Amino acid sequence: MSPRRQTGFDDEENLDRWLLTYADLITLLLAFFIVMYSISRIDSGKFSEVTSALTSVFAGSKLGIQSPEDLSSELAINKLLNKGNLGVLETQIQKIAVQLDVGKQLSTDMQARGLIIHISESAFFDPGQSELKTGAKMLLDLLSVQLLKLPNHLRVEGHTDNIPINTPEYPSNWELSTARAMSCLRYLVDKIGISPRKISASGYGQYRPLAANDTPEGRAKNRRVDIVILHLDKSYLEPTDMSDQVVPAAVSSTDE
Repeated sequence: MSPRRQTGFDDEENLDRWLLTYADLITLLLAFFIVMYSISRIDSGKFSEVTSALTSVFAGSKLGIQSPEDLSSELAINKLLNKGNLGVLETQIQKIAVQLDVGKQLSTDMQARGLIIHISESAFFDPGQSELKTGAKMLLDLLSVQLLKLPNHLRVEGHTDNIPINTPEYPSNWELSTARAMSCLRYLVDKIGISPRKISASGYGQYRPLAANDTPEGRAKNRRVDIVILHLDKSYLEPTDMSDQVVPAAVSSTDE
């Protein structure tokens, strides 16, 4: 005779487990339909804009966003556009360097703040001077074909090695590096037509070296001018023209 089956708390618990499985299934179905509903609500117009923008970037046909208004509408892909645009530009600049056989005097570097074009002193200036050579002007003319297309802010930075200079015109490397940056800026603005509202200059002396200053080769690498093309998200953080928003100061009674 077979033993009698005993019933109790364990059997009741096993019988109720199907409720847990059913609840899990309902939860998964609910999440699935929420996702499907969200996908169906995507703005097809915005999706087309994003697709078009990305296509133009990777095809190299569009370099930069044209205005601050465009920036707000393209904000979702702004960083990707920056990377794509400046990557295309970097390739074009490298081709220019090869065509002019200035590979040792011009190099590029993509950094978090933007694309940096390193131009050695020997390509632009005589030792201890800040006047642009004729060849430097020709090189800036070629680079400007690409720079003029960009809405990005440009920063021209002068650098020297650590050998002190002390002349009536340049009492230190600070003055020399700043004067060289200003020579490039003035040419880009006055001769090329870069908007003065989107360009600035600074001099760092010997305090931003690319190499050690203990060899002639290292010092030559450090004597340079950098043209920095800021990413757009950095460009729109630059100071803007506030002249239209300046409120005239009130005239005091003593001035009347």
